[in-house]
Amino acid sequence: MNLLTTPTKGEDLISRPRDLYIDGAWVAPSSDATLKVYSPHTEEVFLEVAEAREADVNRAVDAARRAFDQGPWRKLSPKDRAAYLRKLGDGLALRAKDQAEIWPNEMGALHSVAQAMLTGISAGYHKYADMADTFAFEELRTPDQPGITGIVTREPVGVVAAIVPWNVPAFLIAHKLAPALLAGCTVIIKASPEAPGMAYVLAEVAEEVGIPRGVVNILTADREVSELLVRHPGVDKVSFTGSSAAGKRIASIMGERIGRYTLELGGKSAAIILDDYDLDTAAQSIAGSACFLSGQVCASLTRILVPEHRHDAFVDALVHHFGAKRTGDPFDPETELGPVAMRRQRDRIEGLIARGVDEGATLALGGSRPKNLNRGFYIAPTVFANVDNSSTIAREEIFGPVLSVIPTRGEDHAIEIANDTVYGLNNSVFTNDLEKAYTIARELRSGTVGHNGFRADMNVGFGGFKQSGIGREGNVEGLSAYLEQKSLLLDGVPAHLR
Repeated sequence: MNLLTTPTKGEDLISRPRDLYIDGAWVAPSSDATLKVYSPHTEEVFLEVAEAREADVNRAVDAARRAFDQGPWRKLSPKDRAAYLRKLGDGLALRAKDQAEIWPNEMGALHSVAQAMLTGISAGYHKYADMADTFAFEELRTPDQPGITGIVTREPVGVVAAIVPWNVPAFLIAHKLAPALLAGCTVIIKASPEAPGMAYVLAEVAEEVGIPRGVVNILTADREVSELLVRHPGVDKVSFTGSSAAGKRIASIMGERIGRYTLELGGKSAAIILDDYDLDTAAQSIAGSACFLSGQVCASLTRILVPEHRHDAFVDALVHHFGAKRTGDPFDPETELGPVAMRRQRDRIEGLIARGVDEGATLALGGSRPKNLNRGFYIAPTVFANVDNSSTIAREEIFGPVLSVIPTRGEDHAIEIANDTVYGLNNSVFTNDLEKAYTIARELRSGTVGHNGFRADMNVGFGGFKQSGIGREGNVEGLSAYLEQKSLLLDGVPAHLR
């Protein structure tokens, strides 16, 4: 039974999908090439958009470069730029319903989740706008030389290429675009070819609220053309969220010309369950968070570290709770686990599941496509038990509803295993002892450590150690990433700082 309540075509939600948004206007692309977006639930074409080519990249960079070098944007006060951020946030909030229809049709997010989350899409823009009043864009410092005035100014890095993945595009755009604009940068947003819809909505809102020409530009392109954007000498900084493999490539390219970059990459995050914590409560929490976006979350807790004497009991509890999750149509309000985003993603997950079995892990739940669904890119909730941390399923990011339970020999061993990964994005400690949670958290090599559940918060700050990335997004760290620091040594204090 098809329970879809959304229009079958994205053109009903987006006004000009065959155009590009460059230099404050909708323009025809340089070629007739298009990119098709397939609904992960129906496997049918949901949307077809213009595919940017080299000429389009050059045009967008030229527009952003001109707007930064010659236009008024960087010379506006932070408060004036903040006013535009508030308009963007408010405009996107008015389009929350449209975005909540697009998200499930592009990558399989549950419609109920999309509705709940996207009503708050304006928050990121407003929080950065608020920083116009609190962030120290200029500050006095005392030099070693007597009689000299020291001033530190924080100035925009320049033209930014913001490269956004397909899993949570609206929010990742917000946490790149909002701080970049407040800093005074101009931006080219490169949307994922699998999920361009949110970027198109943003372009429509930017046009409606009157963002100055060239300040925000929107392209959708595949990898080859995206690399041209990264290599372009007119781009001062790349802000990228995506795979660690792609992040390494971007870092190497930017390193050739000492370009600035921020990378938010993959993860293989651990949940450490201590002896004092109730296993059923932990299993229920982990099974619930594993359903979020069908496990297509870089910070998802996919390695569960349990004392070996509790391993079997925990596996039983996890199988019970995760196995009870209802898989199906993302527009059905009773669905708890939707499809993964695309066919190649499902195929990759199935390959890694087969690898886990071949390498000796115990398949305790799932491992196949749901038998009651004859279409869509679905994977049943899957649990592996007795997983060796050196195995492929414990080392590689699977990006799907697949959990690995690893037995441990005490807390120190659990910490050792949690840190034994090339990644360092997120972890969590399940214990009733707050002091122990803090102590263990300080030993874990990851950008975030939660307590008794999956936790991540951009307002506190988000990013990773090791191959999980470079830099942070969210809060003042997210703003600082788009600023260059300049030291002024003057013979006196300028009037506006007295």
